[in-house]
Amino acid sequence: MRIDELQTELERAESYSDWVDVVAGAFDAQELYFGHGTDNADDEAYWLIRHLQDWEGELDDSAPDPALIPKLIELYRQRVEERVPLAYLLGEAWFAGLRFEVDRRVLIPRSPLAEIIERRFEPWCRLSPGDRVLEVGTGSGCIAIAVAHYCPEIEVDATDTDPAALELARRNVERHQVEDRVRLCEADLFPSGNDKYRVIISNPPYVPDGEIETLPAEYRHEPPQALAGGRDGLDPARRLMAGAAERLTDDGVLIVEVGNAAEDLMQAEPELPAIWVEFEHGGSGVFVMTAADLRLRER
Repeated sequence: MRIDELQTELERAESYSDWVDVVAGAFDAQELYFGHGTDNADDEAYWLIRHLQDWEGELDDSAPDPALIPKLIELYRQRVEERVPLAYLLGEAWFAGLRFEVDRRVLIPRSPLAEIIERRFEPWCRLSPGDRVLEVGTGSGCIAIAVAHYCPEIEVDATDTDPAALELARRNVERHQVEDRVRLCEADLFPSGNDKYRVIISNPPYVPDGEIETLPAEYRHEPPQALAGGRDGLDPARRLMAGAAERLTDDGVLIVEVGNAAEDLMQAEPELPAIWVEFEHGGSGVFVMTAADLRLRER
């Protein structure tokens, strides 16, 4: 759909619901890739319209505000012509039911780990007051903050190697008012010291280096260092498994997302004593390992 045709359709529309339908149809015609918080044109159009409304009230059949049309059209243009993920255009993303600030310093939140966090890590772990959780590779801070939100009795450490990412994560920590329970650290994998954690959780880079340039254009707007996981995509996961053994409590667990690299990991280590998580709401490629199994692996 051309820009002038989109504008005409928006001007004719009688409700915000009509706007969603119009934009979804326009997105569908453009062969966009959806994988940054949504997986279809309808959801992405809804997200765009609700953002323009600042998420106030519910989407209803009231007459849309024509003053929003120029901004909507410009966002649409950048989405279809430049293939910029919508989250970057809007400066926001949703994770585990929470709203986060995002920009090109960090990956766009989209991990199935949200479902594990919302369950408070059960059945793999039952947290108790005073337990500590570590997130490795925090990016926007969404995982660490979601853990603090759903598990208010525990403290969370979160690491990243990129000071720019940590600056944005700090803004999100303040936004969600969890400064007293989320500590951000610039570190490669684990914080300095010998602190032990009941849970170590991570969504590390897991795209093989040679595949970065073959990804859909939308992904190539994201920071490459947050995607590239070495020759087979599994270097960060292997380093996590090796190091976590000494940083978990005796009853602790390591939870790692390796996405499409899961099959490669299972083939490379067929005896790996990992539990592969099945999700109710979609997603795959996440494994859980106990501290005991990790220590046996390192012997």
